[in-house]
Amino acid sequence: MPNDVLRLRNMRFFAYHGLFPEENALGQHYEVDLELCGDFGRACHDDNIDAAINYPEAYALVAEIVNGEPCKLVEALAERIAQNVGQRFAPIDLVVRVRKPNPPLAAHFDGIEIEIHRTYA
Repeated sequence: MPNDVLRLRNMRFFAYHGLFPEENALGQHYEVDLELCGDFGRACHDDNIDAAINYPEAYALVAEIVNGEPCKLVEALAERIAQNVGQRFAPIDLVVRVRKPNPPLAAHFDGIEIEIHRTYA
C-alpha cells in the first residue's frame, strides 16, 4: 500500500498550556506539525475533495484543540490532537509534533518538542 503523506507544517498558536500558573495566565506560543499518512491514490486520480483529506478542516480541528482546554504537558496536548484528528480522518497513520519555542527556563536553546506516532483504523 502506498504511504502518501499530507503535512500541515508549523501551525502557530498562542495558548495557555503548562505546568506553571504563569503559563496558564500569560500564555505562550506553540507550534504544531501534523503528518497524515495513508493511501491518497483515489484523491490523486479523481481530483475530488470528497476523496481527499480536507486540510482546512484538519487545521481547524487542531486550532480548536490547541486553543481549547489547557493541558499541563505538551505530551497530553499532542495526544489530544492525535486522538481527535485520528478519529475524524480514520483510517490513518499520523505524526503530531508540538513545540514550545520559548519554554519558561533560564536556558538558551530552541525550545522543546514532542513527537508522537499513532494509527487509527
